[in-house]
Amino acid sequence: MTNKKDQEDEVIVNIEEVYSKSEHFIEVYKKQITYAIGIIVAIVAGYFGYLKLYLEPLESEAQSEMFHAEQYFQKDSLDKAINGDGVAYGFVDIIDIYGGTKSANLAHYYLGISYLRQGLYEDAIEELSSFSSSDIMLTSISIGAQGDAYMELGDTESAISQYQKAASSKANDFTSPMYLFKAGQALESINEYEEAVEVYKSIEKDYPESQEGRDIAKYISRASSFVN
Repeated sequence: MTNKKDQEDEVIVNIEEVYSKSEHFIEVYKKQITYAIGIIVAIVAGYFGYLKLYLEPLESEAQSEMFHAEQYFQKDSLDKAINGDGVAYGFVDIIDIYGGTKSANLAHYYLGISYLRQGLYEDAIEELSSFSSSDIMLTSISIGAQGDAYMELGDTESAISQYQKAASSKANDFTSPMYLFKAGQALESINEYEEAVEVYKSIEKDYPESQEGRDIAKYISRASSFVN
């Protein structure tokens, strides 16, 4: 039988053996390890240098340059918002010149909405799908706007999918019932009345105080009348 002292001695021997092997490994591959550490340090330093010395100034410049395009967008001067006015950049320029910045990402949103307003629905979908954000409203609206574009293109199934995605993505009391209602309307347009009723009922249950929720009973009643 192995006593406690023998077990302790064995553990000590095993630790010493591992330590000895580790020392030997480090000694043999010292140059390679030092080289690898140097590469890691250089990569980390380069990354933070890129952020501080390149991306931050570029971001600041992009925000400044995009100001005029945003002003044109607010005034519904969409051609100038998209392509610039010959002096100030438009959203297309911001994306091309300042790619990788937050401003270029936001420009995809503005550009997508601008194309949607101009009836360029496929372009709108492409730009809006390139936009990403943690902002609740912008995320929902960008997804829902793709639904609007699909509806205009006659692709109702895709529109419904986008509306439902917009409603469930970052759910909130404003855009969620709005896009659920659009989904219900789209479902009715293709005679999917039973599914439309379910969507309307989800508005009634989850968003009764919303603008859509206050009038939803009549839509439930109307769609239900078509259900066999």
